[in-house]
Amino acid sequence: MPTQATTPQEYRRFERWNACARTSSFRDSVIASLMPLQYRSVEGLVDHGPSLDSLRRYWSSSNTSSSDQDSEEALNTPSSEDGDRHITADRSTLAQSADGDDSSPELFHRVQHDSSILALTVSDKFIYAGTQDGDILAWSLASYELVARIKAHKRAVLCLTLSQDGQLLFSGAGDAIVNAWCPYSLKRKYHIYSTYDVGDIFSVAYSTQFQTIYLGAQNTSIQWCSLKDSDSRQTPNEEGHPDKRNHRFFDSKQAGAKAPTRSASPGRSAQLATGGDILEIDQAHMKHYAHFGYVYCMLMVRGASRLIEADEDMLISGGGDGSIKLWKLSDDPNDVIEEIACLGEDDAESVLSLALDGSFLYSGKLRGVIELWDLDTKQKLRVIKAHNGDVMALQMGWGFLFSAGATGFSRKYSTVQYGQYNRSSENFSQKYQCMNRWKSHEGKVMASATTNYNGQRFYITGASDSSVSIWNFSETHPRANSVGEFQEDVLIKSLQEFVSYKTISSRPDHAEDCRRGATFLRKLFKKYGAETEMLNTDNHHNPVVFARFSGKQATSAKRKKILFYGHYDVVGADDKKGNWIIDPFQMKGINGYLYGRGVSDNKGPIMAALYAVVDCKNEGLLDSDVVFLIEGEEESGSRGFMEAVKRNKELIGDIDYILLANSYWLDDDVPCLTYGLRGVLHATISVDSNHPDVHSGVDGSFMMDEPLFDLTSILSELKGRHNHIKIPGFYDNILPVTEAEEARYDDITETLIRRNPELGPASALKASLMARWRQPNLTVHRYKVSGPDEVEDVIESLKTYLNAAFQELDTHNHLTITIDNQAEPWLGNPDNAIFQTLEKAIMEVWGPIDPPTRPSPPEGRPETAERLTSQPQPQTHARNR
Repeated sequence: MPTQATTPQEYRRFERWNACARTSSFRDSVIASLMPLQYRSVEGLVDHGPSLDSLRRYWSSSNTSSSDQDSEEALNTPSSEDGDRHITADRSTLAQSADGDDSSPELFHRVQHDSSILALTVSDKFIYAGTQDGDILAWSLASYELVARIKAHKRAVLCLTLSQDGQLLFSGAGDAIVNAWCPYSLKRKYHIYSTYDVGDIFSVAYSTQFQTIYLGAQNTSIQWCSLKDSDSRQTPNEEGHPDKRNHRFFDSKQAGAKAPTRSASPGRSAQLATGGDILEIDQAHMKHYAHFGYVYCMLMVRGASRLIEADEDMLISGGGDGSIKLWKLSDDPNDVIEEIACLGEDDAESVLSLALDGSFLYSGKLRGVIELWDLDTKQKLRVIKAHNGDVMALQMGWGFLFSAGATGFSRKYSTVQYGQYNRSSENFSQKYQCMNRWKSHEGKVMASATTNYNGQRFYITGASDSSVSIWNFSETHPRANSVGEFQEDVLIKSLQEFVSYKTISSRPDHAEDCRRGATFLRKLFKKYGAETEMLNTDNHHNPVVFARFSGKQATSAKRKKILFYGHYDVVGADDKKGNWIIDPFQMKGINGYLYGRGVSDNKGPIMAALYAVVDCKNEGLLDSDVVFLIEGEEESGSRGFMEAVKRNKELIGDIDYILLANSYWLDDDVPCLTYGLRGVLHATISVDSNHPDVHSGVDGSFMMDEPLFDLTSILSELKGRHNHIKIPGFYDNILPVTEAEEARYDDITETLIRRNPELGPASALKASLMARWRQPNLTVHRYKVSGPDEVEDVIESLKTYLNAAFQELDTHNHLTITIDNQAEPWLGNPDNAIFQTLEKAIMEVWGPIDPPTRPSPPEGRPETAERLTSQPQPQTHARNR
C-alpha cells in the first residue's frame, strides 16, 4: 500500500486500499479513515472554526434530534472533493476501530431539565450542569435530587470546571463573565470580567498552584486573573463591565441618535446571583491571538510532559484553528504565559474537546475525528474516526476513553491503560478498540464527566435534549467487597429484577409470573442466609413466601421476634392510554425517583427491609429474630392468606412486633409512621324480584314493587342528618380521644399548615384528619361499608338493621346481604420501644421537617443525611389513621 498520497490518483489508491481493508477477513477491526490535512496560508486573524451562528444552533437545539441519523455510526472514507490533499499515512499512525459492542450500558438514572445542558462537572457529592438559559443546577449523587438551581449568568453557561482541590466551581458564559462559586453553598465568591470585548467564554481552567483563573474566549485570546489578595484590590470602574459598555455592532447608533443602553432579558436580572469579590482583568494579562480561532477547550495538568517541571501546573488549550498549544505559567500574573509547544497544524478542523491520560493527550475534533498525541515527543500517534458528527466531549475513566458527539451517540474505547483496570484479557485483542457504542441522547451530546461514587463507576452525559444521563459501568468491573459491605446499587438491581416480574394477582394469565416472582424472592432470601419456605394457599392462589433471619446467638434468650409483612403482587399496569412514561415493568430512575409498577407498593419496601436486615446481620448487629411473611394476593383481597398463616402458626412462631410498609404519606416530604387503621367491611346488598323485567310504560303500576326503589329506601335509612350512621350500636365502642392523641393531631396539623398555609384554619384541618383517621364512616359507593368495632359485630348489626328496614316496606322482593371482604381494625402503641426506635431511625436519615421551598443551595449539607440532621427535630411525626 502507499504510505503517502500527494496527488488525487494516489489518494484514490489510498481509498481503494482502505475499502479493501474494510471488506477483508478482519472485518471486526477495520482501518479507520484518516482525516486529510490541507495546507493553507494564514494571513492575519482567520477563524478556521465553525461560525458563531453554527455553534449557537448546536446550543439552541433543545428537544430536537440530530439530523444525522447515526444509527450505525459507520466509518466513512475521506472525501476527495476538495482537490489535492497531503496525507501522511504511516502504518503506526493508523487507528484500527472495531465495530464494537452495540449493547448499551446500564442507564442508571436520568434527570430532565427545561433547557439544553451545555456544560458538566462533578464533585464527590454533586453533579453540576450549566444550561442554555444561564442556570447552574446541582443534583445529589446520593439521591439524584435537584438540590440547587441558581441563575448564574444572563446568557448560556458554556463551561464549568472544579478546582483541583474541589473548593471552587468556575463557570464561563456567553455574557463574557467568569464566576467562581462555593461548590457547597453555590454562593458567588468571585465575579471576573475583561475590559476587552472578548465575546463568549468557551473554556475555563484554574491553577491551584498559582491561584489563577485562565479563560479562553471567542476573540481568540487567553486571559488570566489572579485570585490572590482579591479582597484588598480596589473596586473596579463599573463602566468597564460588559453590561455597561456598548457592543460594537449590535449597539451601534445612527448619526445624531442617542446610543441605546444594554439591559438583561426581562424578568432575569432580579433573580441573577450576586455577591463576592468583583475582579477586573488587567489589560496586560492577555495573550492575544493565542489561537487563530476560538479557544474552545482548556485543561490544567501537572506532570504530563517532560517539557515542564513535574511539580508545576501546565495549561493546554485547543482552538478553532485545529491546533493544540502547551503553555508555561508563572506565579507572577504580570508575566505573559509562554507557549512551549504547538501540536498539529492550522487545518481548520476545530479542537472541541480534550482528555488527558498520563502523557497522552486526546483531542476531539470536527467530523468525528479523535487524535492521540504524545506530549513528551509532540508526535501524533493515532487518528480515530469515531463519530459521524463532531466530537463534542471526551473523558478518560478507568482505563477507557469515552467520546460523545453531535449525533447523540457515545462510545467507549480501550487505551494503553486498559490492562491495568481489566482483570482478564477476554475480548481484548488490541488497544484503542471500540468496546461499546450506544445512543445516549436524542439531541446533541454537549458535555460529559466521569466519577466514582460508593464504589460505582458513572459516566455522565448532558445534551441538547435537556437531560443528563448517568451510565453505570460498574457491572463490567465489580469491586471486591468485604464481608457485610453492601452497595446501594445491589438493592437497586434486585428491585429492578423484582419489578420485571408481572405479578398481577387479579389476572389468571399472569399466574406463572406470580410464581416466578415468588421464587425469585425466596431465592434472594435464601442467598443471604435466611431459612425459607413457600407456604401454599387454598384454591391454588399465589403462595406466601416465608423467611426467617435469626439474631445473634448471644441474645437468643432475650431477643425479640419481629415480623415484617408485605406483598409481592401488584395491580395491573396497562399502558394502552400512554399513562406511563416508561414500561411499567422495566424500572427506571428519572429525576431522583424510581418509576415502575410496585416500587412503592410493595416491592420497594420489601427490598429495603431485606437489605437492612442483611446489613445488620453481616455487621453483627442483628439482636432480634426477623420473620418475613410476603403474600401474593393482597391486591385481590388476600385470598387464602389467613388460612395459610393459621396452618403454619407453629412455623411462624410467637411474634412480639409486626412491621408493614404498605401505607401512604401526607406528601412526598413528611415521613409518616402509621400505628393504627380503621377496620373495613365490604358488603353487597341486593334486592331481587320474582318478576322478570317489564316495560315501565306498558306494565308499570303502583301495584308492582320495584327492586331499585326498595334498595334505595333501605339504604336511605342507614344515615341521618350530618351523616350520622343510624345502625344501632355503631358508635358504642369508639375509643375516646386521649390527651396524647390530641397532642399528636396538633403537631401534625401544625406541620402541614407550616408547609402549606392554604390548607386552611388549623381547627378545620384537625377535625378533617380526625374524621378520616379515627372516626367511623359509611359510604354507599360500590356498596362499601366501614365500621369501628369488631367486624363480626358490625356485620350482625348491619344485617339486623337492614332486614328490619326491609320488612317495613311490605314488599314482595327479596333482600340479600353478602359480605365480600372484611378486615379487623387495629391500634398500636406509638409510645412503645419499637415505634420509638423506628421513629428515631427515620429521623436520623430523613431529618427535621422544614417548610417547603424551591431547590436551594446545599450550604452546609453536602449530603442529604448531614443536611437533614443539622437542625432541631420536631417532637412528633407520627401518622394516625
